[in-house]
Amino acid sequence: MEKEKNNVFAYGICFAKLFVFFLIGCIFGTYYEEILHFITNREWSNRQAMMIGPFNPIYGIPAVIYILLLAKGNEKRSIFKTYIYSVIIGGVAEYIVGFAIETLFKVKFWDYTGYFMNIGGKTTIPFMLFWGLLGVLLMKVIYPFVSQTIEKVPYKIAKPVYMVLLVFMIFNSVLTYSAFTRMASRNVGKEANTFIGRFYDKVFTNEYMSTKFPAMQIGLDI
Repeated sequence: MEKEKNNVFAYGICFAKLFVFFLIGCIFGTYYEEILHFITNREWSNRQAMMIGPFNPIYGIPAVIYILLLAKGNEKRSIFKTYIYSVIIGGVAEYIVGFAIETLFKVKFWDYTGYFMNIGGKTTIPFMLFWGLLGVLLMKVIYPFVSQTIEKVPYKIAKPVYMVLLVFMIFNSVLTYSAFTRMASRNVGKEANTFIGRFYDKVFTNEYMSTKFPAMQIGLDI
């Protein structure tokens, strides 16, 4: 891309910029849930969803989807339309992510069964309305400001920082989801056939995973 459009880092809607917003969404989601849990339960509880760092992709993924679907024409689109689109996008994203986690890893990080107007226990209409507010805040306030700010960061500084963070998050993702995958296999009686599997069974035990991710429910018959 012409070396990031004449040395402007993360010009336009590109992978690097989406990655930055993914990180922002992940970090926001972790601390939002920790603060909310403290307010409602009067205790602090870890709400990260990755092995290393305060990252919760359950929020980072919708942030990226919002931008991909709503960035074009964002300035001209009304707040009302942005809100309606965000309600739908947020609800669908939450449902799909919840379904994927349950299907792949046989665990749940949230379960809205019994909640008012829930949809398959994976989202609810009230929460979808809240996703709408987050979408408006992101697209009308955060995205324009942060997008312009990112493009002003000197290329020689931004590029290496971005590469380090990208490599770190790839490693973090592989470590996290391979541990979840091994846990799911272990819970249905599959023996570890490699030294990596045996290492995971020794280090990332169910007890460790439950302590690391206290919001998680393990061993679901899904």
